[in-house]
Amino acid sequence: MLQQTQVAAVIPYYQRFLERFPTLESLAQAPLDDVMQLWSGLGYYSRARNLHACAQKIVAEFGGNFPRKPEIIETLPGIGRSTAAAIAVFAFGARAAILDGNVKRVLCRVFGVDGSSDEFASPRKLEQHLWALAESLLPEKTSGGHIEIYTQGLMDLGATLCTSRNPRCTNCPMAQTCVALRENRVEQLPAKKPRAAVPERETLMLLLRHGDEIWLEKRPPVGIWGGLWSLPELATDQTEQSIQALAQRFGEVDAVESLPPFSHGFTHFKLNAQVRQVKMEKLNKNLGDAAINGLWLSLEKARQAALPTPIKNLLAGLR
Repeated sequence: MLQQTQVAAVIPYYQRFLERFPTLESLAQAPLDDVMQLWSGLGYYSRARNLHACAQKIVAEFGGNFPRKPEIIETLPGIGRSTAAAIAVFAFGARAAILDGNVKRVLCRVFGVDGSSDEFASPRKLEQHLWALAESLLPEKTSGGHIEIYTQGLMDLGATLCTSRNPRCTNCPMAQTCVALRENRVEQLPAKKPRAAVPERETLMLLLRHGDEIWLEKRPPVGIWGGLWSLPELATDQTEQSIQALAQRFGEVDAVESLPPFSHGFTHFKLNAQVRQVKMEKLNKNLGDAAINGLWLSLEKARQAALPTPIKNLLAGLR
């Protein structure tokens, strides 16, 4: 849950999630819809799908016992090298290096690693160098290294003192040996990547309403908002006649009106959505293929479904 998401936002989701799924077995046995509903609003929904698949794999292949070795943990859905190492360290006391964003920043500053230099012609070379550096710094077990304390301290150093903005260098235990501080390059390290222009995508969403009910469709299991319930979408160049024709598959159209558009930012693009509210009269009982991935829900139940945040906000504003 903490991947790409701040602690304050995660805490209430974490508490509700553990209350509903206190064990691996309970999570593995739960329908994916239940998992997605509890995740709704947290974003990056592939994490929820991976977490569900991870629990199922552990139950099916490891008898419900979480694997202890980081190289095996890394094979589980949605778990990368650094997360696998963190799990192995804190759960089982394994000697393994982590390399999250905070740790990368600490290493780059303390050891003066400049990712923009010719030495690191590619991001891959920089990543390999930082992994080797992180592993070389691990305390030896034979010296009573307390790997959990070392790892937590390293994470906390990056999260509380060696922050990306306004670092507290005067309070840092590494101030005497920090290359970036000595060379007055704290603000320059780690080297910032030039920001690419964020592409924008356009879509047209239909809010089909019949009395107190609205039509929701389940999105494909992978991709943006994968596995969530959302509104039917069309290309933005559709004519009003095309919108009417699509809506008439569901029944008799009473009226079509425009609702306020919205924009939503994803990691790699920005989505701009136009919204048309289509009020329906008599519904078509025989929906054919549409009924496979969609259903009519009361507005109250729809608001409780596993919805993307902008759709949840849209429905919250409806009377």
